[in-house]
Amino acid sequence: MAETTAETTDWQAWQNSWDRQQEWYMPDREERFRVMLDMVEALVGTEPRVLDLACGTGSITDRLLRRFPEATSTGVDLDPALLAIAEGHFAGDERVSFVRADLKDADWTSALPYDSYDAVLTATALHWLPLGPLASLYRQLVPLVRDGGVFMNADRTVDGATPRINAAERAHRHAAMDRARADGVLDWAEWWQLAAADPVLAAPTAERFAIYGEHAEGDTPSAQWHAETLRAAGFAEARAVWASPSDTLVLAVK
Repeated sequence: MAETTAETTDWQAWQNSWDRQQEWYMPDREERFRVMLDMVEALVGTEPRVLDLACGTGSITDRLLRRFPEATSTGVDLDPALLAIAEGHFAGDERVSFVRADLKDADWTSALPYDSYDAVLTATALHWLPLGPLASLYRQLVPLVRDGGVFMNADRTVDGATPRINAAERAHRHAAMDRARADGVLDWAEWWQLAAADPVLAAPTAERFAIYGEHAEGDTPSAQWHAETLRAAGFAEARAVWASPSDTLVLAVK
């Protein structure tokens, strides 16, 4: 049997597998991406320079380039395993570059290839950060976004003023997830077990867990908190432009 290498790995299959695992947690994930790209087009056009923040496997970049072939993207992340999938998936595409950096580092932006971007986009990632580091990150993003440019964050949000609604939403969502599990959907832990067993991804997966542990616990503030913090950081406008019962897409314009 031929040895599996980075050159022979089916990176598209890994990308698809990651998407399916994420969709188990967020069945409306594609709708979030669609609205995000609608607002990119509305505010900065169809040839944007994009920073895919905490890019993971490059899910945003994948959808960005399919919709806007003239766009360019810089993906930044610290996770070596997810970056390996992203780099393999986009290998040879000159529109895409990747940077490994820790968003909690004060000088992470110095590693980027550009001084400014039309759009900074992120999804299902910044809930890994506590409120203090997240507010600091928002301040760091302001100089990166050109005047008239945008920042968008699609993530889990929790309004502490609505505990009964929150409990009902969570129970309903988890019941649907349990039904999907019965049909064989992989959860987060099982997906990472597969990655750890893969000859190419085993080493970066081990490094990834040495960095993060099983799962970092950050904060999930309300959409109002995000909008207020983005305005305080220096964005001119910020508000939610899409929401599900559990998640929100917050858009800020510089």
